[in-house]
Amino acid sequence: MTWKATVLTLFPEMFPGPLGHSLAGKALADGVWQLDAIDIRDFAHDKHRSVDDTPAGGGAGMVMRADIAAAAIDTAKAKAPAGTPTIYLSPRGTPLTQAGVEMLAHGPGVILLCGRFEGLDQRVLDAREIEEVSIGDYVLSGGDLAAHVIMDACVRLLPGVVGNAGTHDEESFAAGLLEYPHYTRPREWEGHAIPDVLLSGDHEKIAAWRREQAEALTKTRRPDLWEKHGKAKS
Repeated sequence: MTWKATVLTLFPEMFPGPLGHSLAGKALADGVWQLDAIDIRDFAHDKHRSVDDTPAGGGAGMVMRADIAAAAIDTAKAKAPAGTPTIYLSPRGTPLTQAGVEMLAHGPGVILLCGRFEGLDQRVLDAREIEEVSIGDYVLSGGDLAAHVIMDACVRLLPGVVGNAGTHDEESFAAGLLEYPHYTRPREWEGHAIPDVLLSGDHEKIAAWRREQAEALTKTRRPDLWEKHGKAKS
């Protein structure tokens, strides 16, 4: 089965965007994965194709209507492979992790609902059992860029997209650690040399050095990951 991403958006022209280039773009052209961008405005009820209304209880901004969002979601689900999860990109959602990305990449695909305005009517989130996911503790103008992030993270894990599948095993977060430093030619650059151990040819020593570097970086830069790593090992 071909992995399929379905994006519900007010700006379908934003897709595939950057995912139409490089490895993801080649994989899309080769049919390794599929992309369907659905315009939420196609489900509006008026000639102005309005999809939002003022928030109940007052307040600034506008809220995407439940009836319109639900119609778009139901259409997407009908077209997507069975068992495809629906995700609403939201700063209040569960933080995206590499483990979560791997689960999505190993499934049939994903339906991504891109919000705009002040948010989405809570009733449709509850009625359609939609999972909320966040890509970070900040606010974007909409969920479209977040959808690109999730798709890119998933697509690169699909078989045949990245030339050397072993690359994934040593990336940041693969073992709960940040990735070790990398070096390449020239051997010396502006007075800085490649660490001798990397030129030793001793694979055991190189592996140990890389592990030490990954642990040191994680401990310094991401103490939260380091704490989780310690608990996982114990």
